[in-house]
Amino acid sequence: MKIIPVPCLEDNYAYLIVDESTKKAAAVDPVEPEKVLKAASDVGANVDCVLTTHHHWDHAGGNEKMRLQVPGIKVFGGSLDNVKGCTDQVENGTKLSLGKDIEILCLHTPCHTKGHISYYVTNKEGGDPTVFTGDTLFIAGCGRFFEGTAEQMYQSLVVTLGSLPKSTRVYCGHEYTVKNLKFMLTLEPENEKMKQKLEWAEKQCEANQPTVPSTIGDEFEINTFMRVDLPEMQAKFGASSPVEALREVRKIKDNWKG
Repeated sequence: MKIIPVPCLEDNYAYLIVDESTKKAAAVDPVEPEKVLKAASDVGANVDCVLTTHHHWDHAGGNEKMRLQVPGIKVFGGSLDNVKGCTDQVENGTKLSLGKDIEILCLHTPCHTKGHISYYVTNKEGGDPTVFTGDTLFIAGCGRFFEGTAEQMYQSLVVTLGSLPKSTRVYCGHEYTVKNLKFMLTLEPENEKMKQKLEWAEKQCEANQPTVPSTIGDEFEINTFMRVDLPEMQAKFGASSPVEALREVRKIKDNWKG
C-alpha cells in the first residue's frame, strides 16, 4: 500500500491510497481533481473511488468534476453530511475494499460537521494501519465545532480515534502543524515532545515537505485536545471532566491570535 499526499488549494491535503498489486487507487478529498489524477498517473495507478471526509467545499468541492473526469466512479460520503457529488452513502462501521489487499473501515467522527467520516485503512499484507481524519483530528489540533459539541469531539477524538492502535499513521486534511504546535506550547510550555515536533515541523515546511503523517500514539503526547483524560490537564484548565477541559481548550484556541 502506498499513500501519496497531494497538496491542494492553500493548505489542504488530498490523498491517494494505492493498492500496489492492482494499481487501483482511492482519492481522499480530491478538491483539485487534475492534481490528484496526475499524481495517480505518475505512479501508473487508476482512481477507483473517492472517499469524502465531510461536506465543506475545500474537501468535497472536486467530487462532481471527478465524476466527469472518471465516468462511473463511486463517491463515498457520510449519510448525515449532504456531500456534493456523493453516489454512495456510508455510516459508522461501513466496510469498503480497494484492489486486492486494502480494507477500509468508515468511522463516524462528528462535531466539525454532523456526518464527518474518518477512514481507517488496513493492508492484508501487513504494515501499520492508517487513518484519514479530514478536519476532525489535525496534527496537534482538532477542527472547530461548527456543527457539534465538545461531548461529540471528545467521543470522536479520544474514544473513536484514540482507540485505534497507537502505531496508526494519521493523515489529516490541512497543513496546520506548525501553527497548532505553537498554540499547544502556550498551554504546555514544559512539553518536550511538542518542542521537538515543532522544530522538526518547521524544518519540513522550510524544505516544502509535508508534516503528515503523525501517529495516534504521538497525538496523545503532543495534542492537548487528546490529553484531556489526564488529571493534570483537567486541573490546568479548572475542569472537572475531560469534556469540560476539551471545551475550554477549544475556546482558548478559537480566540488565540497566533
